[in-house]
Parts: sequence; C-alpha cells; structure tokens
Amino acid sequence: MGELRADWRLRLRREDAHGPVCGAGVLVDQYTALTCAHVVRRPDAVMWLEFAENSALEPVAARVMPGGWLPDGASGEDVAVLRLDSPRPQARRAPLEPGLWGGMEVYATGYAEGFDDGMSLWGRIGGASGERVQLDAVTRAEVVRAGFSGAAVCTRPREGSPPRVVGLVVSWRGDLGALLPEDNRLSFSYLIPVERIAELSPVIKELSSPHAWDVGFEERLTRWFDDPDEDPVKITVVPPGSGKDRSLRHLTHRAHVVHRGGASRPDLIDHALGRVAFPATEYLAYWDWLRGAKPRPARATDCAPGRPVTVLVDGLDEEPRPGDLIDVLARLRVLGFRLLLIFRQEGGPGWTASRDRLLQPALLSHADMLLERLRCVEFSQAIRRDIVDSASLGSVTETADRHLAVRRLIDDVRDPQQQLTRLRTLIRALRADLSRHGRR
Repeated sequence: MGELRADWRLRLRREDAHGPVCGAGVLVDQYTALTCAHVVRRPDAVMWLEFAENSALEPVAARVMPGGWLPDGASGEDVAVLRLDSPRPQARRAPLEPGLWGGMEVYATGYAEGFDDGMSLWGRIGGASGERVQLDAVTRAEVVRAGFSGAAVCTRPREGSPPRVVGLVVSWRGDLGALLPEDNRLSFSYLIPVERIAELSPVIKELSSPHAWDVGFEERLTRWFDDPDEDPVKITVVPPGSGKDRSLRHLTHRAHVVHRGGASRPDLIDHALGRVAFPATEYLAYWDWLRGAKPRPARATDCAPGRPVTVLVDGLDEEPRPGDLIDVLARLRVLGFRLLLIFRQEGGPGWTASRDRLLQPALLSHADMLLERLRCVEFSQAIRRDIVDSASLGSVTETADRHLAVRRLIDDVRDPQQQLTRLRTLIRALRADLSRHGRR
C-alpha cells in the first residue's frame, strides 16, 4: 500500500515549541513548508514545525516568507508559505501534484483534539467551489475538523507508487452550522489545490513544476550513499539551477565531508583527517603527506576508517587549480575514502584528470575486489556442497574465472572511455552474480 509514514507531514504549534497543536503543514523542500493562513493567524507569527511521523528529525521554527502571506480573500485563498529557520535536508520532501480530477480517491492526516499523534480521513474529490474543491467523505464522521487545517490531501498510496500531494485542507462546512460535522445533516470538506497555490506563489510554482526535481538522479545517488559496494568513485554532471541541482541539495548532507570548488584545501584535509584513526603523534605526518609535502606514512593503509567515508566535491571544475585538489583526493583514496565528484559542465577543468587518476584506478581495483569476493563465495559454496576434490578444483569457481578472463582483456583497451564502459559492464555483472549467491 505504499509508505506508512512521511517525513513531510508536519504538526504545527503556534509561537512556542511546547504550545498547543494548532494544525498541520507540508514540507515541500528543505527550507519551505505550506499551511493555512488562518492556522498562522498573523504574518509575523513564529510557528513550530514538528515531524510527527519521524521523531529522529528535530522540530524547527518557521516564519512566513516574503510574498508568502495569502490570507482568505474573495477568491478563496487561505495559504501561508513558511521559511524554516534552519533547513531539514534529512527529511523527505512532499511530492507535489498539480493534477486533480473528480472522483480521485484521497486522504488527509490531521491533528484533531484528542488525536495529537494524527488521524487519517478518506474521501473523494468532488466538484469545484470557487477556487476551492469539495472533498466528499464516506460518512459525516470522516469530514475534516479543527486540527486538519493545512494538512496535505494525498493521492491513494499504492505499492511502487508513493502518494502525491494534490492540495491543502482549508475548511469544512455543515448545512446547520453545528460545531461538529456529524451534527449537521450535510457536511463537506474543502481543499485548495496545489495548482491554485502555484498560481499564487512563484516558489510553489517552481517546486511543483515537472522539471523541479530529478527523481531518477535522486534514486541513483541515494543507492550510492546507502551501498558501500557501489563504485568507490562517482563522477556526475549537475548543471547549476537544474532539477538535478535541486535534488543534489537534498542529498548533500549524506556526505561525511563536503568541499566546495574554490574553498580551502587545508580545510578539506582537516575534515578528512578527523575521520582517520591515525596515532595522535602522527597528525603532522599525515597532514604533510595529504598536502603533498612529505612521503606517505608507513602505516597509512592501516589507518583507513573502519566504515567508508564519503567526500563530496561540489564543483570540481570551479576549482582554480583542479590538479592540486585531485592530488589530495588521490591520497584520500589510499585511505579508502569514497569520492563523489560534481562537475558543473561536462569536460570542464579537471575532467580528464579526474577520470584517469581517480575514476579509472578506483573501478579497476573495485572490479578486482568483487572478482575475489565472487571466487571466495563460489569456492565456499562448493565446499559446503562437498564437491571439491583434486579433479574439481579448476571448475568450482567457473563464473569468477569467466569474469577474470574479461577483466584481463580490459587491461589491453587503450581508449580510456571504452575501458571505463567495459569496466562498468563487468562490475554490474559481478554484482549481479554476487546477488544471486546471496552475497554483496
């Protein structure tokens, strides 16, 4: 049925981190949230945003951003666009969906009195009511109530298809004017669609556009961060201001060390050394080696971090002297650091050197490591099946041997790009075979 919890669903408190719950909201990127203007009450108010479904995320104060106060008016607006006092890139953002049609099955999670941990109500999209859209509940008890204002109205979650936010809950109405929906003869919920909010707010228009994010890039990069067996060096091009660039901003926090093109290399070395388990008396020896002033310490490879450490270089082609930075990164590779190299344009300064001095050697050694792992796995399984004897020693690692023949041919390829292509193909095949053996 899709995800059960969502980082982007927010519970709001007014003025104080411990104040009463006053409504709901939606995180639309690491800096920005949406709620109703009547929940905020005043354009100068301070709101506290809680990640009700992910307690690992710290609550954060937020204020109405410039141009973000869109109170209820003749055309039905009731929206406040909030700017977080400090970003929350660790939280998954809400996927916004401008499309909306009658009969769509949707749900909303709010924080009504007595339900501070949240309650979800289901319904279907009804007809238009001015700029608002009617939300038809199955029963009057499922009509929204106080505490739902600002809640995300989401599409039905399905396996492999996460919910998307199509609007915000803004109000409910009953024909008798009773305080509770069920005490009226007729009761309906109302929402303001994302499409309408985008018309009112340039920020939301940009974030809800089809090109606002590069979801495929996010998924690939998330896999790379999650799996230390992915390529130890990754080079990618991220054009400034693109959806890919925005997606990168939400994942930069996953790196242990971040270096901006043009920033201080000594700072990079300092931060990297903070992740290395070297003897305290040898700090200067490692410092001088990483900056290229002294030979490599004798036990450098023994001091590699116990868990892979990732260095993200954002804008390597914006480095005034990329060769010097690449020297530092090559030495960090000796210590087992993983590298994510971001170029702002393909073929920019440092491109060829990064490929030849960082990417190619890393992929060659990675393929060799996977080959050895596959050979050991095949041999161990053969022993468990009791098929190893003097006549079968040459055949029990048949798959690894076949890949080894391919690996040796790669050494003879002279064109660097063609060699990289073949290496990547080999690594994918090795990973697939290891997966089939139940090992990565």
